[in-house]
Amino acid sequence: MKEGMGKVAVKAAVIGIAAAVGVVTLVVRKRMKCSGRWARTMAIVKEFEEKCGTPDIKLKQVADATTVEMHAGLASEDGSKLKMLICYVDNLPTGDEEGVFYALDLGGTTFIVMHVQLGGKAGGIVHLEFTEASILPALMGGTSDALFDYILEKLAKFVVEEQKFHQPPGRQRELDFSFSFLVIQTLINSGALIRWTEGFSISDTVGQDILTKLTKALQRKGIEMWVAALGVEMRVAALIFEKITSGMYLGEILR
Repeated sequence: MKEGMGKVAVKAAVIGIAAAVGVVTLVVRKRMKCSGRWARTMAIVKEFEEKCGTPDIKLKQVADATTVEMHAGLASEDGSKLKMLICYVDNLPTGDEEGVFYALDLGGTTFIVMHVQLGGKAGGIVHLEFTEASILPALMGGTSDALFDYILEKLAKFVVEEQKFHQPPGRQRELDFSFSFLVIQTLINSGALIRWTEGFSISDTVGQDILTKLTKALQRKGIEMWVAALGVEMRVAALIFEKITSGMYLGEILR
């Protein structure tokens, strides 16, 4: 009886092992098939990649042609199909800057008012405050005076709260105006509007110096502040920020 049971156990074990081997064999075969299909797929992808890839010499030609068009666009208004706007930022921040600085950013249907206190290399950003507000639809098609008066009302509130900051005695307040619309600049703090976008249609500003409009609004509001710079392209600011944080190289086209 025991011998019979032993034979049954051996047979069961053999059957179990055979089943396991069968399963393993099936898995291996499937993996081999999958591996084969994957290898064929990768071969097709590689062939497609090689056929679609642009030769290095062609990429160099495209880069050189683009550079030529950029320089031509900077040299004259109709000198190139690639339109270029000159950037008058010719100095980068050193980290030694100290004092209280104000900024206005108008780039769409909202604007940002900011003031920041810089403490130089030792102090960094000592204090920073900003607020964001929407442009009323009526102002987007009204007059430049109405638009700038509305914006400067927000700025005036920041000036009133200036006691939180520590402006050096006798130093004039400085303001940077980031204006993300098409402008032809002639100086770092001067530029004439080419045209509005983002739904704006204020006709009395087209062809006019944006900084002159802003300066007159500051005078109307009694805000003693000097507009130090007009920033018309956020990409320039982004590149400068990246240069400061990562040390990236700024191309010659921006110098």
